[in-house]
Amino acid sequence: MMRIIKRAPWLIPLMALSACKAEVLAPTGDIAAQQRDLLVWATGIMLIIIIPVLVLVVLFAWRYRARNRDASYAPDWSHSTKLELVIWAIPALIIIALGAMTWVGTHHLDPYRPIQRVSADTPLTDQTPLVVETVSLDWKWLFIYPEQGVASVNELVVPVDRPIEFRLTSSSVMNAFYIPSMAGMIYSMPGMETTLHGIFNAEGTFQGMASHYSGAGFSGMRFKAHAITDADFDQWAAETREAGGELDRAEYLDLARPSENVAPHRYGAVDAQLFPRVVNMCVEDGKICMAEMMDLDRQGGTGLAGTMNMQSLVQDRVAQRGERAPTLGWEPFYVSGFCSPAEEDLMLTLRADLPPPPVDAAPLRGHGLDHPGTGLVDMLRRPARVLTGLSRDPDADEL
Repeated sequence: MMRIIKRAPWLIPLMALSACKAEVLAPTGDIAAQQRDLLVWATGIMLIIIIPVLVLVVLFAWRYRARNRDASYAPDWSHSTKLELVIWAIPALIIIALGAMTWVGTHHLDPYRPIQRVSADTPLTDQTPLVVETVSLDWKWLFIYPEQGVASVNELVVPVDRPIEFRLTSSSVMNAFYIPSMAGMIYSMPGMETTLHGIFNAEGTFQGMASHYSGAGFSGMRFKAHAITDADFDQWAAETREAGGELDRAEYLDLARPSENVAPHRYGAVDAQLFPRVVNMCVEDGKICMAEMMDLDRQGGTGLAGTMNMQSLVQDRVAQRGERAPTLGWEPFYVSGFCSPAEEDLMLTLRADLPPPPVDAAPLRGHGLDHPGTGLVDMLRRPARVLTGLSRDPDADEL
């Protein structure tokens, strides 16, 4: 009895592990099941070489121990073609098999690739995927259902046996969206949109999480994913709309403020342009969207107006998280020019009527450079020379 009591502490870790749920190895969705199979097959193939190596380590240590005088002793042995063939051929074949399997599996299970089947024995019909726009906030998850016109925080509700298309982005920093029972992990990043396709093949409540560290409240970025029937999902959407509450741009900006361990709640109405604005980082009023900025760049930029009037905006995540204020403060500031107004007027009125600067006849030290002359660079240099020498150049005073 005392012997059993002394060995009891060794059973405590096993008892603790018995409460764990192997969601990765016991998935509920077809995509997660295929990923599980890929993991199991890859591990099995690697064990073909791992197990014999571990066994041979023990056998060699036992056979060639110091007290075994019967073991062969060959100090001059250096090479064996047969042994080299076994040592290198088998691992090479295993690497080829793993590479081929990984190549095919990676493309077949691409998160951007739409689902090809409902399950292993159920083909996909004409079902359209359920779109769920997902935003990782500090430190919570926002799920927007554009088809139903509702939204939820830290609660995902989807129908069973219907493909789900997640469109993900982030409000501040990079994060990782992961529901082990449904599909693999994918990142959400500010200013970008990523896509993940998944499906649940059975009803139940499953764990979702943020699997990428994102700050102080990271440990509380967990949510429950509820897989229910189509009828129950329609009822849930209708009840959410009837409950009221609107997620507009002002409400989103308030929701995006850092908060931890947020209780699940819902919104009965959602601004239709909210998710595109989050992706384009222009939820705030008066802030230029990235799409508009890129279109201006595509057309050649804003020209002189963009050069002489540059606006520096505070980065969202820096302002929200309360980090050290920059030198010029949090408020946006404007740079209208690098010269005083009088110097700017003088610079813009000076033209080619100024006398040309002296030509530097020194040999050029680079390939393909034009000989110093009266090009654009010299025209731009003249105002600077004149402005810096007004008191010494009588011609400049007249100008």
